[in-house]
Amino acid sequence: MKPAQITQPIVAPTSWDDLPYGDNYRRALEASLQPWWPKLFGFHLLKIGALSAELDTESCAVSHQVNVGVEGGTLHVVADPYQLPFANKSTDACLLAHTLSYTSDPHRLLREVDRVLIDDGWLIITTFNPVSLLGLGKICPILQSRQPYRSRMYTQMRLMDWLSVLNFEVLHRSRFQVLPWRRRGGRLLSEHLPAIGCLSVIVARKRTFPLTLNPLKSKSLAASLRRTVGAASRSS
Repeated sequence: MKPAQITQPIVAPTSWDDLPYGDNYRRALEASLQPWWPKLFGFHLLKIGALSAELDTESCAVSHQVNVGVEGGTLHVVADPYQLPFANKSTDACLLAHTLSYTSDPHRLLREVDRVLIDDGWLIITTFNPVSLLGLGKICPILQSRQPYRSRMYTQMRLMDWLSVLNFEVLHRSRFQVLPWRRRGGRLLSEHLPAIGCLSVIVARKRTFPLTLNPLKSKSLAASLRRTVGAASRSS
């Protein structure tokens, strides 16, 4: 498997306005996430990165919302996302709006988010979809140095693999905005060809117990219980 960590730094945009058609991406993401915000409950929501900070989350049931990042005009806390200045299990929800697309070590960032999230906490991830018109532009040498083609693009399956290692349960995933230059991304195309949408969204929750039991451990536990029950019945 290709390693996720890279050595060269990535310059992240400080606003959606820094991206071509950035306002279209922002509006599409806000519309896609709108049904989920009322479902989130708790005390603290972390919006990590300048792009996360600019998304409208007023309908979120979590009232205390903190914008965290290195650079941006709407930040509340200026901090390195790799070293969040928050205690373990102190946050109810985290929003990573294209934050992974502009980080050199996504595994480290996800581990840090996992550290600050409470059990059953919410994690929302948005990224660019490599299987899209943007993905085609990324393979063009002329465009590779421009935004948003200079960002890192991950398939949903790869992101889900990373989340499963950290014991997150994916509740929802979608792709949309097939045409970047259209405000609604081409409604018919987005409805019938969502797999090639430029934007990808994953909603997940941190689980305390493994999502799948280890078969060997399950058999060992069952055998131990049978021995215990048998010994108790003989002694009685």
